[in-house]
Amino acid sequence: MKQIKNKKLRVLLADDEILFRDVIRDRLNLEKGIEVVGVVGNGLEVLAKIKVLKPDVVLMDINIPGLNGIEVTRKIRQVFPKIQVLMLSAYTDELHVMRSVQAGAYGYISKQLPGAELVRALKTFAEQGTMIPQPIMQKAMLRLKLSKQLFGTPLGDLTQSQMDVLSLLGEGKSNQEIAGMLGCNIKTVKNHLNIL
Repeated sequence: MKQIKNKKLRVLLADDEILFRDVIRDRLNLEKGIEVVGVVGNGLEVLAKIKVLKPDVVLMDINIPGLNGIEVTRKIRQVFPKIQVLMLSAYTDELHVMRSVQAGAYGYISKQLPGAELVRALKTFAEQGTMIPQPIMQKAMLRLKLSKQLFGTPLGDLTQSQMDVLSLLGEGKSNQEIAGMLGCNIKTVKNHLNIL
């Protein structure tokens, strides 16, 4: 998702911890290119607010009441496919990352990031369309490789193209770099990530 020139990135923040989401909202609203259009505390609210607020990105916690962040992400991908989800979670294990990506999240970042790094990650996400820090992605790729060795197929039925995209993402490549290396366009790369 490339940010349109002179257009603010509209963010809906979903987290059940009131203090945390207020701090994040205030920090993000200090940035010229970002506008937090709403904050919500549970999964059902996310779906209701998306219809009204029409954000570009939902910054989503996994552990929210009602529907959890992964379930909400799956529903967003089905009903609002143009809205992108960036997980913001305390979990940094590969299982949560892969479940989030499988549900349709385009990125995954840790709540332990300092504020400036969170802003940088969100801006990178807006520019490149994905954001999974390399150490987390490397763990996820190791899990995929182990799954392939044990069961013959990683995460069910991933195609070779999907595996190639994930592998390059695990090496820290951007969507643009992945498209160039695989000889396809950025939309194809994003489509592969969306299917996972």
